[in-house]
Amino acid sequence: MTEHPPNRLIHEKSPYLLQHAHNPVDWYPWGEEAFQRARAEDKPIFLSIGYSTCHWCHVMERESFENPDIARLMNEHYVNIKVDREERPDVDQIYMAFVQATTGGGGWPMSVFLTPELKPFFGGTYFPPEDRYGRRGFASLLGHIANVWRERRDDLRRSGDSVIAALTKSVGQAEASELLDRGVLTEGFRVFRAGFDTGSPGFGEAPKFPRPVVLNFLLRYFDRTGDPEAAEMVLANLVAMARGGIHDHLGGGFHRYSVDRYWHVPHFEKMLYDQAQLVGSLVEMYQLCGAPELATIARSTIEYVLRDLRDAGTGGFYSAEDADSPVAPGSRERAEGAFYVFTQEEIEQELGQPLAALFCHHYGIEPDGNAEDPHGELRGKNVLHQVHTLGETAEHFSRDRTEVEAMLAEGRARLLAYRNRRPRPHLDDKILTAWNGLMISALARAATVLGEPRYLEAATQAARFFAERMWRPEGEGPGTGKGGVLMRRYRDGEVAIPGFLDDYAMLVQGLIDLYEASFDLDWLELAERITDRQVALFGDPEGGAFFATSGTDASVLVRMRDDYDGAEPSGNSVAALNLARLGYLLDRQDLLKLAHGTVRFYSSRLRQQVQALPQMVVAFDFLYDSPVEVVVAGEPEEAGTAALLAGVQRHFVPRGLVIRADAKTRERLGRRLGVLAGMAPVDGHPAAYVCRDWHCERPTSDAVELERVVGMHRFEVPNLQHWL
Repeated sequence: MTEHPPNRLIHEKSPYLLQHAHNPVDWYPWGEEAFQRARAEDKPIFLSIGYSTCHWCHVMERESFENPDIARLMNEHYVNIKVDREERPDVDQIYMAFVQATTGGGGWPMSVFLTPELKPFFGGTYFPPEDRYGRRGFASLLGHIANVWRERRDDLRRSGDSVIAALTKSVGQAEASELLDRGVLTEGFRVFRAGFDTGSPGFGEAPKFPRPVVLNFLLRYFDRTGDPEAAEMVLANLVAMARGGIHDHLGGGFHRYSVDRYWHVPHFEKMLYDQAQLVGSLVEMYQLCGAPELATIARSTIEYVLRDLRDAGTGGFYSAEDADSPVAPGSRERAEGAFYVFTQEEIEQELGQPLAALFCHHYGIEPDGNAEDPHGELRGKNVLHQVHTLGETAEHFSRDRTEVEAMLAEGRARLLAYRNRRPRPHLDDKILTAWNGLMISALARAATVLGEPRYLEAATQAARFFAERMWRPEGEGPGTGKGGVLMRRYRDGEVAIPGFLDDYAMLVQGLIDLYEASFDLDWLELAERITDRQVALFGDPEGGAFFATSGTDASVLVRMRDDYDGAEPSGNSVAALNLARLGYLLDRQDLLKLAHGTVRFYSSRLRQQVQALPQMVVAFDFLYDSPVEVVVAGEPEEAGTAALLAGVQRHFVPRGLVIRADAKTRERLGRRLGVLAGMAPVDGHPAAYVCRDWHCERPTSDAVELERVVGMHRFEVPNLQHWL
């Protein structure tokens, strides 16, 4: 690759934009400078959207954006704009909707041609430099569209106008619908059961993605109905991923998805939002069945995040690690999975015998490699995936199970040390508010369930960073306006980009969970303030639900709504549950009304496509009847208080809310929550009050009795030693 003088992207903070800062393409960041030039010269805009750990984004850069001839075409005929979709999901959402509507699919890199007024008229995803893979070559496409623009630009402008009009109409208002009933829960279970792959537990065929929002729904369906099949699907899915190559058996954590049906060969990228949500699912399943193996996997995933994705200075968490990495130290050649895969010879040389033989047997290592991929980059290499249980390996080698477990741990540690001498994948070290909110939530919940104070400390440090640096109260900094603003991105000392709905909603979720782990009222009150600002900025009093954007950026032509729970939950789904929890915790009837309104907005879609919004069904399930409210009256330093709280927190109570009624809480919330006045210790001992359906049970100071009164479900499973 020839090193070119830097273009405008060299002044940006986004790791993705900086990756393109030395392309010969005359790139602009999204902004008025580019828009003005396009209007002044009446040139179409070529918009390229991606993110820094996107494999095919790297491919298109190498093939096209570093190609001087293609760059010349781009610079001559277009104003070229680069957007990091993770920094600007608002821009990405509009043009992705267009690409999906016109091509039937989507993905990144996304390539869209716009009028100077930012209206799309043609788009797609990856284009090879010349015709191949059944795709039109990028060079010929550039020339063709330039000719069409020259000869028929008025037609293209009319096409762009109609696209934006259609998108605006599609956002619309909610269709009239009857109120939802429990039938939506039953239908959701039916749909997900029908789509469950029993042969390789999970949902869908190849490529197979984790989708924790579905697991969230299924566990709550089990809790409400007691149907063991719902919990069995979740357990089987988690175990299959834990055994598969999608799980990093050496360093912990999970890769983005599996290219095959069997969770074997992953797309090796690691995303923060996957780690956070899968920790949540593992912890909840552990609460239900008590299998220590699930806790072990949750811990190893958290340790990966704390070790490799945590910013030491702020306590915030980085966004992702790339799938690609250099094939050798000092090499400019990169390959997907190069950091993670091994030849059998490498393993044998590093571990020696007999450890190597046992290790290779357990993890399916083969002399000619066990990894097949469509592009041949992994030929001859092995992806660690657990093909035998611990017991099976022990029996095969006629060794004691405990001895085999110790040998495998030694092998993993030695192979990890060997792997760490390789060039690491690129780290996307920007800190995003939304994804950090999910991680704060996961850490807070894991801290209480697993009894690990370090996790609570990490969650608290991250939350403190967002409270002090990313939340700008009224009058503190530009763009705050009345009531303040939450910022989206931090990198290299810079706080930038006013937040979107998902930033507000996901951080609030993390703060509520942090309150229920620490009972520090600062977090609950901050969650309330940010929620009030969310309502002001993104609420739609006429239509209901929330817009994804505030509507203050004129370059974002349509105020879209988040309406799909995919790899990440939608902002609306998270917001609905937050509003319900805060409404009950703080006796805010206005927030409860908004929660019901948000779910009602999507009622027609839930009836027709419940699989699109499983996290919204979780919010509906919470709102369907009043939650179980547990108030523990006692001071934090008292052993009885801790015992009662632990008795609730270590169990799965998804429609439960917990308040510690200590002296500080009474002082700060007593006027708002008059019910606290009647909830005091009994005979000098901390006591728990369990309330549901507007009445409370007799208080108890017995943790075992508390568990009985709350009515916690358990899921009995065969010993997971037979599975793992």
